[in-house]
Amino acid sequence: MKGLLATGLAAASFAAAHPGHSLPPATLFQPTVKTGLEVLIESNYKQLAGKNVLMLTNPTGITTGLELGIDVMVQDGTVNLVGVMGPEHGFRGTSQNGGGESTFVDAKTGLTVYDAYNVNTTVLTSYIAESGADTVLFDIQDVGARFYTYIWAMYDTMVAAAMSNVSYVVLDRPNPITGMNAFGPVLNESFINSYVGRRAIAQAHGMTAGELAKMFVGEGWIKETAGGADLTSLTVIPMKGWNRHMTFAETGLPWVIPSPNMPTVDTAMMYPGTCMFEGTSIAEGRGTTTPFEIIGAPWTNETWTTTMRSQNISLTDYRFQCFTPVSNKFENEVCCGVQTYLRPQTKEDYANLDPVYIGLNLLWAARNLYADGSTSGSGNTTNSFHWTFNGASTTTYDVDVLTGSTLVREGIEAGLTPDAIREAWTPALDVFKKKRKHYLIY
Repeated sequence: MKGLLATGLAAASFAAAHPGHSLPPATLFQPTVKTGLEVLIESNYKQLAGKNVLMLTNPTGITTGLELGIDVMVQDGTVNLVGVMGPEHGFRGTSQNGGGESTFVDAKTGLTVYDAYNVNTTVLTSYIAESGADTVLFDIQDVGARFYTYIWAMYDTMVAAAMSNVSYVVLDRPNPITGMNAFGPVLNESFINSYVGRRAIAQAHGMTAGELAKMFVGEGWIKETAGGADLTSLTVIPMKGWNRHMTFAETGLPWVIPSPNMPTVDTAMMYPGTCMFEGTSIAEGRGTTTPFEIIGAPWTNETWTTTMRSQNISLTDYRFQCFTPVSNKFENEVCCGVQTYLRPQTKEDYANLDPVYIGLNLLWAARNLYADGSTSGSGNTTNSFHWTFNGASTTTYDVDVLTGSTLVREGIEAGLTPDAIREAWTPALDVFKKKRKHYLIY
């Protein structure tokens, strides 16, 4: 009680002395890690001195005082901000999956906000030109999966910056599912045109946004996509105090949902594996409070849980669970499927926990338990497992786009075991891991 009273008095004292300002971060969180944003603020924004800055950010770009970085910058006045770009879900986070926010003037900052979600480089370069920017600044919390679109919003705006002859700055943040290892298939070059995979990286890449930015430039990918133009300057402002083995809880940083269906770090841990169900007729849990942790359909049952337990996958357990999604697949229909629990405890556990392999086992079991005849997108769409087609295409499967090749789907259809499929993607993953080492900052 005494501690709470002291904190309350300190807060009241600060509020009286600083009207209109937030509480000092020490009254809210005491992190062991300083993000790139905090490092930038500590330096009094010296890396942006004299620059005209167009910022790509969203609600995750916060200080430890829970204030949006761009709001802090506008209030401070040191940085010359000339506009904002919003990724998928928007700058203020008002859109669901697959949507952005239209271009508008932000009421709080007075800045023009441009919609940067899945737009081409011609549009992005027009934003840079219209705003008068000579520097693009990135600050968004990634979740560590190749098909999470924020890293590709970064990629595309890096390409636009190269084409516009302007510099690029990344404010780094942790990989919330740790950065100790990489898992899963590496995207095949024939799939590089997707917004869930611009380049050949692993499905769970084990890198920070800043490290990925260095890879994008170092591998020549930005220059290639920009038609021979390269970035005049890439600056990564690294974190202080972050180690690759750290869980997000160990950072002491506040968690802000990076997208509507990513409510917790536990969700992020499962996402690199169970997001593959977006490419099937089974609901991946969107429209529930535990998306990607709980999956199912009206025709799945407790056998799925029994089968998964028989797989004896280390550090996991499974529970039969019924749910009714309020949106997305099977909206307002009762589904009875499986909830996955992860049980890592030590650093070694986190280093070895392979979410893609877990998702693959769930996928393999569902295909073998619930398929009825054809599993193609032209098959039964209501009563059995099938793979869905990508948009209007009748030749490209969603799961192939998500996994970056036909390996997973064709392996399951050919009757291969999950272990055999993982063995098939391992050679390319080993190559990626060697390449990845050159760009690690921490």
